[in-house]
Amino acid sequence: MSEELRNKELSELTPFIVMEVLERAQELQREGKKIIHLEVGEPDFDVPACVQEATVQSLERGETHYTHSLGNIELRKAISEMYFNEYGVEISPSRVIVTSGSSPAILMALLALGKRGDEVLLSDPGYPCYKNFALTCGLKPVVVPLSPEEQFRYNAKEIAKKITPATAAIFVNSPMNPTGVVMREEEFREIASLGKPVISDEIYHGLVYGERPHTMLEYTQNTFVINGFSKRFAMTGLRLGYMIVPESYVRILQILQQNLFICAPSTAQAAGLSVLKNGLASAEKMNAVYNERRLFMVEKLQQMGFVLHAIPKGAFYVYADASAFTNDSYQFAFEILENTGVGITPGVDFGNTGKRFVRFSYANSIENIREGLSRIDIYLKKKMK
Repeated sequence: MSEELRNKELSELTPFIVMEVLERAQELQREGKKIIHLEVGEPDFDVPACVQEATVQSLERGETHYTHSLGNIELRKAISEMYFNEYGVEISPSRVIVTSGSSPAILMALLALGKRGDEVLLSDPGYPCYKNFALTCGLKPVVVPLSPEEQFRYNAKEIAKKITPATAAIFVNSPMNPTGVVMREEEFREIASLGKPVISDEIYHGLVYGERPHTMLEYTQNTFVINGFSKRFAMTGLRLGYMIVPESYVRILQILQQNLFICAPSTAQAAGLSVLKNGLASAEKMNAVYNERRLFMVEKLQQMGFVLHAIPKGAFYVYADASAFTNDSYQFAFEILENTGVGITPGVDFGNTGKRFVRFSYANSIENIREGLSRIDIYLKKKMK
């Protein structure tokens, strides 16, 4: 940077490394190389048919204007109904705030919960943007390391050791990015009992295999639940999310929304309402396909020599120990990309514990996953001779 930033917290922001891998992969594609993307966490499916129809119909009706800052009431009611149907929790629609994706929801939750200098507890490994959101809000990220030997499970006792009077919130993410771990009921209960506000990122709900997912709302009302339509319904580009918050925070969050974002996109809200009413079956079909890919990728990676300390039970990622091949996941990911044309994400994107780990995404076709892993396998066997 040519000039020193006046905002010191912004100088501590780190790149979103998966995007740097993706951008290099796109450069190689423009050069004519066939790239297989196993790095990005974006569904490869088209949106359900009802989403397309609802979006077109919304445009034809001229619904291209501002909505209520909290979101259309019909959509907020539908979100409340979904949480009751799937988790048995009763949520007033007045506590639902519709946002332009889940990222604005996270940002506003942090602004509402903390003051400059407060602390936010994060897992390592964990979604890298949490830390940068906290820094942007003037908050201090405090890391709770997760152990591979304990299958990357979030331990309430370890979290408790990090709590101080300055702790503003605890981040929870289940199903988890990058590990695919789904939190157990007792883990939710123990974290809720710590008495601090919990920001529960539930964006991968609906993408769970063989387990029953839980929401933090089952165990405490002192939580800001973050969710959205991007992952479960393959609606990333429509930028539609929401949060469920304690009643006492609704007004300040409404004021933040009015000033920072005004409202979520009107046509996206129409699409969101339609998919909750008519698209759950389509989402279940996508989930079944993801599960097939998951099982294939897990077996193949283990055959290739990667170690899986936790078999993923949710989301669409496998977090693999690559220590048989490298102790520098950043260099390794770009080496794989340049030599095989396959994008993977270095574990250091998710925290300091990720130096020997890489993340593979199975949000791609089984054909591409098979070819991509085969390319990597051939390359590594030649390299290790």
